[in-house]
Amino acid sequence: MRVAVFCGSRTGRDPRHAAAAAALGGALAARGVGVVYGAGGCGLMGILADAALAAGGEVVGVIPEALATVELLHPRLTRTHVVADMHARKALMAELADAFVALPGGYGTLEELFEVVTWAQLGLHEKPTFVLDVGDYYAPLAALLDHAVESGYVAPTHRQVVRLLPSVEAVVAALLPRPANPP
Repeated sequence: MRVAVFCGSRTGRDPRHAAAAAALGGALAARGVGVVYGAGGCGLMGILADAALAAGGEVVGVIPEALATVELLHPRLTRTHVVADMHARKALMAELADAFVALPGGYGTLEELFEVVTWAQLGLHEKPTFVLDVGDYYAPLAALLDHAVESGYVAPTHRQVVRLLPSVEAVVAALLPRPANPP
């Protein structure tokens, strides 16, 4: 299993965001789940990758040619795909992933998140999409999505495509649910 993680190329001001990126990378690797991400070596992206690699995990980076040096391409990934542009990046990340997780980030993170959410709404995939809501970073987004439902622009069933979860543990449990009756 591989999870595409969308997150910032900056660390942000809240140290809990960096801690969550490191915890998510380590937790996924510890459970044998590969990480697919934007291939950067800086910000939350680099922290996520470093933690997963340190825990012995597979980390696959996908980056457009134009950003391969601007984003300071991570030098130690398991595999790196350099693609033509952002459209190809998102398509390949979605193809390689079995699920999606968004950590805090800016425009790029939000755009990647909404692209896969839109694809799910259109029935182009049925892969789960989770938002790790570290320190209520995504609380305003949740309120906006609820407002879009109340205003009639998003169907209630499509609102459920995006699941906000409060912790790395909750994300991992949602990705890898335990059997009801373990042997």
